[in-house]
Amino acid sequence: MKISRIKIENFRSLKETEFAVTDFNICVGQNNCGKTNLFEAIEFFFNGLGRAGNVEELKFRRNPQNEILVEIEFSGAQHGASQMQNTANKTKIENALNGADTVVFRRTSSMPTKRKMFVGGVEVQPGTGFDVALNDFLPKFEYISTKQYYDSVAKYTKTTPIGIMLSGVLSAILQSNQQYQEFQSKFAELFEDDESQIKEEFDAIGNKVKIHLEKQFPDTTKVKFEVSAPIFDDLLKNFSTSIDDGVETSAEEKGDGMQRALMLAIIQAYADFRKQNDDAGKSFLFFIDEAELHLHPTAQRNLKNVLHILSQGTDQVFINTHSSVFVADNYPNQSILKVEKSHGETEIDVTTEFEKPYIVFELLGGSPSDLLLPKNFLIVEGQSEFELLTRVITRFYSGKPIIQIIKANGDIEQSQRTINAIEKVFAPLSLSIYTDRLIILLDQPSQQTQAGVQNFRNANPRLLANNQLHILSHRDIEQCYPNQPCPTYINWRKSQAELDAVNANGDRVINGRKKRQLAKHVGANITQQQFETDLLVCYQALEKCWELAY
Repeated sequence: MKISRIKIENFRSLKETEFAVTDFNICVGQNNCGKTNLFEAIEFFFNGLGRAGNVEELKFRRNPQNEILVEIEFSGAQHGASQMQNTANKTKIENALNGADTVVFRRTSSMPTKRKMFVGGVEVQPGTGFDVALNDFLPKFEYISTKQYYDSVAKYTKTTPIGIMLSGVLSAILQSNQQYQEFQSKFAELFEDDESQIKEEFDAIGNKVKIHLEKQFPDTTKVKFEVSAPIFDDLLKNFSTSIDDGVETSAEEKGDGMQRALMLAIIQAYADFRKQNDDAGKSFLFFIDEAELHLHPTAQRNLKNVLHILSQGTDQVFINTHSSVFVADNYPNQSILKVEKSHGETEIDVTTEFEKPYIVFELLGGSPSDLLLPKNFLIVEGQSEFELLTRVITRFYSGKPIIQIIKANGDIEQSQRTINAIEKVFAPLSLSIYTDRLIILLDQPSQQTQAGVQNFRNANPRLLANNQLHILSHRDIEQCYPNQPCPTYINWRKSQAELDAVNANGDRVINGRKKRQLAKHVGANITQQQFETDLLVCYQALEKCWELAY
């Protein structure tokens, strides 16, 4: 059983997001954009608040009126139910599923200790003790954050995820081992057989104790001492790990890098075992924050290979990363989730193959050489232009020279795009082989930015001479869209008044997220004639970019 869809509302910076996932999911984005918030929202779904948790601190902008919702859809529910160990819990879940293979569970801040179940869009009431049954039904959630140390995660106990993994692996090995079977048989012979001398001695001790006890409690008729066969968890109560890297010490005494690498190595060993022994132990959901920490790029690629193999079985993997190594290679059933924050609100989108070079470009710091020298660059002001133009190029101009579109919004948290962002992106490119070739597409400057734009023009006269600078007729590209009625967005084209409007809370009615969604919609539905007519400046900028391309 695996996650197929995630929906989150009002959790930290995640105001509202919903997206589909696959077996192997890679989340990428800048620092402080909300990647960890996503993982912690999933942790809230699985574990609730925990001790001394304050749900108000988790709410979007800490507004007490905001209701947190984390909703997760699972596929393969019938297989998940078939793997349950507790018979009573299994019956309860199977009855609730009623044959369905897809199920949705939801946890909210108004009822953080309980989760609701939905089958076919209808809430199901499984009865008392449901949350216990649910924990037996769902995959085991394993979250390895950058803050965790070995002794809090990887040290063996029967309740920790690493312990459960080791238990599952070693139990499967021991149950098929002849020496272990002989040990169990010998134990029964020594402690359970009525003719065993040890059992006779235990019975004799019990009788003596009974004589003394019945003096105080006359109704006592029997005292019996028994030794139960040791379960596997008991055999490993003193389980520990030592590492010899020149000096042999316990794992807890090693440095942070070694401890984190050990946790990941245990997961890799578990993956190897799962590959050779189908469905050994419980299914896992691995959420790994910054999996590349302390790892050489070659080791990063090896880790990705192992985790991907693990995800192709019954387990599922989610990775937060800043590493281009995790993003660059294509794998089956892999999704790349781009995480961005604008005006304090995190957005999560499943990216396309066309967008991958842009992600790698940002991860590697924005150097043109990181993209293996595209034919040319087009610098635009923000996300709307990027979303629109990338889709238009894919649909209508795939045969043109390959160009790289760079968003100049720079600091993703800045409240208003200005010419300063353009200058920041332009500066390194102006010293490259693209100096006389790159194209810049600007919004019509506002009164506040007009002086800055003029200064930029004066400082770079060659841009004007070569027709490398193109400026829209309006302050926002949304005002340049075709005048196209739309049931979803009323009309593609927006007025300045609509874009400037704010609600009762002081937030823009058409905010960055809605602009981005609109840009995607327009880019996916606009005709080539509409683009070349209504968005003529954009088309001219692309034409010039292709003309000057290498």
